[in-house]
Amino acid sequence: MTHSAALQGPAVNGQDIGQAERATRAVLDRLLAGTGTQFHGWVIINLLAGSGGVLGEEELTGRITHGLKISEDAAHAAAAELAWQGLISREPAEAGGTQVVLTPAGTARFEQIQGGIGQVTQRLYGGLPESDLAIAHRVLAAVTERANAELARR
Repeated sequence: MTHSAALQGPAVNGQDIGQAERATRAVLDRLLAGTGTQFHGWVIINLLAGSGGVLGEEELTGRITHGLKISEDAAHAAAAELAWQGLISREPAEAGGTQVVLTPAGTARFEQIQGGIGQVTQRLYGGLPESDLAIAHRVLAAVTERANAELARR
């Protein structure tokens, strides 16, 4: 590697990833605003839908705080907003504790948003080679794993 190549850094970097994240997040936020759903709330709805509509409250909170790098208070506030809207409910779990349940209205909201995301995804990713998308996925997953390990060291 030449000295100038070492100074340039990798072909893709945090700035590239950040710009792509901010642009796609802005598109998602616009779609969510049309449904009255905040981003953190969408993540909760999405997690619940992907888990059969029910998760233990502690597990859900842990997954949200870890995945979004937010406080428990922020996760609880997002869940409270969804409960107020009638999209989720808290119920006693059979094994003790509390579980969070996606209501029928929450399922309908999930399907509405997921449909919009599918349309946007086609416009953003359509026509890109599958092999390139697979490589990008692997690279981003590795960077995310390394960043999480870096955060865990502190």
